[in-house]
Amino acid sequence: MPIFLLVKNFKDTTIFDLSSPANYEFNTEVIHNNCISKAIIYGINGSGKSNLALAIFDIVLHLTDKQKLIDRYYPYLNMDSNKELAEFEYCFNFLENEVIYRYGKKDPISLVYEKVLINGKEVLSYDFSQNSGYTNLSGAENLQLSSNLNTENNKLSRVKYVNNNSLLKDNSENRAFIAFTSFVDNMLMFYSLMENRYQGFTVGIDSYTQGIIRENKVKEFEEFLKEEEINYQLIVSDFNGTLELFCKFKNGNIPFLSIASTGTRSLALFYYWYLKMNKASLVFIDEYDAFYHFELSQELIKLVKKITNTQIIVSTHNTDLITNDILRPDAYFIIKNNQIKSFDKLTEKELRRAHNLQKMYKAGAF
Repeated sequence: MPIFLLVKNFKDTTIFDLSSPANYEFNTEVIHNNCISKAIIYGINGSGKSNLALAIFDIVLHLTDKQKLIDRYYPYLNMDSNKELAEFEYCFNFLENEVIYRYGKKDPISLVYEKVLINGKEVLSYDFSQNSGYTNLSGAENLQLSSNLNTENNKLSRVKYVNNNSLLKDNSENRAFIAFTSFVDNMLMFYSLMENRYQGFTVGIDSYTQGIIRENKVKEFEEFLKEEEINYQLIVSDFNGTLELFCKFKNGNIPFLSIASTGTRSLALFYYWYLKMNKASLVFIDEYDAFYHFELSQELIKLVKKITNTQIIVSTHNTDLITNDILRPDAYFIIKNNQIKSFDKLTEKELRRAHNLQKMYKAGAF
């Protein structure tokens, strides 16, 4: 349950709560550990869907060494606010242990303070303006957080510093702390548009076609395309000294990226990341289906629903995905006026499986 303050278009406190599922008895696979694990977010252009993704993944910027899209974060603070700080709160639940992480920043990389609480107990706190703080995690009590650190480390998140420089003892509190840092380290945000831009999970700019080749999934990708009525015979061949994906025809071979449509290339990018999703902790796909036919969009959502241990959030304008045949009312969210609420919390009506959610959405019921 992250809380965002003053980041980009979030002028006021904005809460995105995935911890309050309703008691629906259908599509129960979208609930994991009493949290919503598959969600779709709607909102008009400019409502903040893309900025929500950036806000959720702000935590990746200072807690990990993974890929970062720093340029997407400027301007950082809300331009209508007089405050000089963006503040965040994330709430996680790991094996019935609640981990709360709070921090403030003045720009994408400059922390002002950070705190970690586990089951209500503060286990780490650091004030960068005062260069002082502490941790009482067992095994890290003697770690010096404020003295004898070089200039570069003085700017380093103390959560990251403790995680990288201590041998924590094996107890419930420390396991929750390690689960928290591991979760953040494996978060992934990517865009479904042409360029392979992403944040978190790994590092480096990769060719998605070469990634499919490396994973030895060319035949599987060919079958994946055929299921969507895209009939290419795919082969791997040398292209300027690099193995590349080609389409085979009677009169010769053509590079896949030269012949594939915008939608097919977007589909290849999705498949590239789909191969990795089961290893991620949280996946956010922004403008998920910008180039997809509505039936294809539905099929891909049904596909990601089968990934059991990964939270997956997508933003879209495609209302054909609003149906109880795919998700359920507590898994559909609307972002509007700096508020993010699920359908079931936007109406007094008791929503049932038989309700036509798409029709209700278009009629303004939410």
